[in-house]
Amino acid sequence: MNPQPQVLDLLAARRGHFLLESGHHGELWLDLELLCSEPRRVQPLCAELAARLSKFNVEVVCGPLLEGAFVGLMVASELNVRFCYSERFMRPRHEGLFPAGYRVPASLRPTVKGKRVAIVNDVINAGSAVKGTYADLQDCGANVVAIGALLVLGSAASEFAQAKGVVLESLAQLPNQLWEAQTCPLCASSELPLEDVGGSVARTGELLLFDRMIPSNREAYRR
Repeated sequence: MNPQPQVLDLLAARRGHFLLESGHHGELWLDLELLCSEPRRVQPLCAELAARLSKFNVEVVCGPLLEGAFVGLMVASELNVRFCYSERFMRPRHEGLFPAGYRVPASLRPTVKGKRVAIVNDVINAGSAVKGTYADLQDCGANVVAIGALLVLGSAASEFAQAKGVVLESLAQLPNQLWEAQTCPLCASSELPLEDVGGSVARTGELLLFDRMIPSNREAYRR
């Protein structure tokens, strides 16, 4: 069974002009705070993701806070392995893309040293959380063997996984376009104001389910 429709049914999305955590601009925003509000609906998908990751002999699952850690915890439970998380911090005086880093707390760092680790996130877009978590796990002496997600948007995640020699497993994939600020066509058109969803600005606007937002393309996404 293709789990993609079930994944999309859990997500609320909207179109607009958004500044993402990575520093990229995009036209799609998913409200992931609602994803795990009904765990019974997410658990079967986490079980499926765990089954796909099981062949890599994972010893620890690491999930980026916030929502990625909830998914990671459920996957770790299914695999019956240890769980840890990474926390976001802003790099001082950082210019350009990926201003946020991710760090495993000091008390958890010994638990991943020398272990086969899977990074598990809810949704991967530009990959800020996954890239930051991967870098810090390397510093911890972990052996990252896989990256898992319920949904992957665009090609950044697969390109990163391939570059690092790490397996990428996901239950759903959707095309998505990202731009750097200087090449963003939405900025050039000046029709939509830029909304900072990667920082502290409150998220506003109507949330739409995927089947309401893009009904003409939904069947294509099911395949």
